[in-house]
Amino acid sequence: MVKTIAQAHRLVRKVKVCTIFPSEKVEHTSLWENVDLPDKQEGETGWGRKMSAVWTWKNRLPAEYPNDIFYGKIKGGLAVLMDMDYMVDTHFPQAYKHVRSLNRLAQYISDKISAEPWDTTALRRTVMQEFSCTKSQFDTALKNLQITMNIVRLNDPQSEQDTWVPFRELYLDVWQRYVDDDE
Repeated sequence: MVKTIAQAHRLVRKVKVCTIFPSEKVEHTSLWENVDLPDKQEGETGWGRKMSAVWTWKNRLPAEYPNDIFYGKIKGGLAVLMDMDYMVDTHFPQAYKHVRSLNRLAQYISDKISAEPWDTTALRRTVMQEFSCTKSQFDTALKNLQITMNIVRLNDPQSEQDTWVPFRELYLDVWQRYVDDDE
């Protein structure tokens, strides 16, 4: 059972893919199921030790171990931590879809992120105003950009909010291995 971030790192490397929280949609184990810290106790304020650990480790693991751990979304929209070698050799070639195969809203969001990094809140507000879409439409398009390996969360442990950059910006070697930019 996992009690430290170092143990969480070893878990992800061992299982190759783990969701953040349990889901019946997939057969992967979850970080939540493997963390052996106390849940929030009655009368305790805040999240409790287990929730705090899981929530912070999902960001810290890819930031502190950028050559070992990848954070992203898989089909079905679930957030996962993934062994980097598995992501490069197996997941990326199966999951990647050219942005032009996605809907116009996803393409619009991708263009904005390609121009500069955006945090989710500012991006959502701007895109909803400029594109006249709903929050749900925006959230779905952003999720699909992650699932298809077109954007990723910036691995910055200091960042308070999720900040999005093009996948190729953080993982250029992977991008060049599989993607022909002239497609």
